[in-house]
Amino acid sequence: MNHSLYSGSGIVPEMDDVQFSRWQSLLEERTGMCLPAQRRSFLQTSLGLRMQEVGCDSYQEYYDRILSGPAGAIEWNTLVDRLTVQETRFFRDPDAFAFVEQHMRHMQRALGEQETFEAWSVGCSSGEEAYSLAMVAEEVLGHSGRRFAVTGTDISTIVLRKARAGRYMSRSLQWLPEFCRASDMLTLDSGHIQISDSIRKSCCFSQVNILNLDACPLEQQHLIYCQNVLIYFRRWRRREILNVLAQRLAPGGVLIIGLGEMVDWQHPLLEPVRSSRVSAFIRKSETSTGETARR
Repeated sequence: MNHSLYSGSGIVPEMDDVQFSRWQSLLEERTGMCLPAQRRSFLQTSLGLRMQEVGCDSYQEYYDRILSGPAGAIEWNTLVDRLTVQETRFFRDPDAFAFVEQHMRHMQRALGEQETFEAWSVGCSSGEEAYSLAMVAEEVLGHSGRRFAVTGTDISTIVLRKARAGRYMSRSLQWLPEFCRASDMLTLDSGHIQISDSIRKSCCFSQVNILNLDACPLEQQHLIYCQNVLIYFRRWRRREILNVLAQRLAPGGVLIIGLGEMVDWQHPLLEPVRSSRVSAFIRKSETSTGETARR
């Protein structure tokens, strides 16, 4: 029986076990993402639609094109954009952002007078998460004259372009807390919201493959927000990612991940936050780290 799918513009060919395994391995090798068997139809549809666009008749032909020189590298980047873009929204986890606000208020007192509060949104997608962090920072730190900066990183160049533009459908307003709607952090324009220039200038966006975090220059972060990212990786790779992020925190800085994403992970530099609402870790001070090492 032929189980090919109809896409609306043509027939998406059926993907056999050999081809699924081949593409599954390539995706994990290059991005670290582990695509389970339950998502075969997603992979088949995504590949099939792109194959129609570029005129490839089989998964093998497209696979060979992906591996062929500079043109293949460009095509691979296009495909990764299709396969890795995940749903996101402003203030997606209210409990986590309540913890972010609490942490920023604490750091407001702990930071040096000229020190900038640094935050990093890992896997920022189209920017809503990074801008949410910036809006909280503006409310907590900006009003008292404190400087802050938010960096958003993602592997997809398409979503990063959207993030830099800072323009979203007006339905996004439903996820924004009242202090954002009532402020000058955004404007309404013909069915869209536009993030204000002041908030956008506090944010920068950069392409980073999470497998290459060692090469990422971000250091001494006061907040690293990494939610809904680790679930796409194998457990051993999640540990590798978190170990690198732990090293990038400043003393007193906080790492926030999704509830249940890594329940048994520990790191000697970090102290877990005891909470049933948020999964977070605080970087110990240099003094306490040294004391731990001597024990």
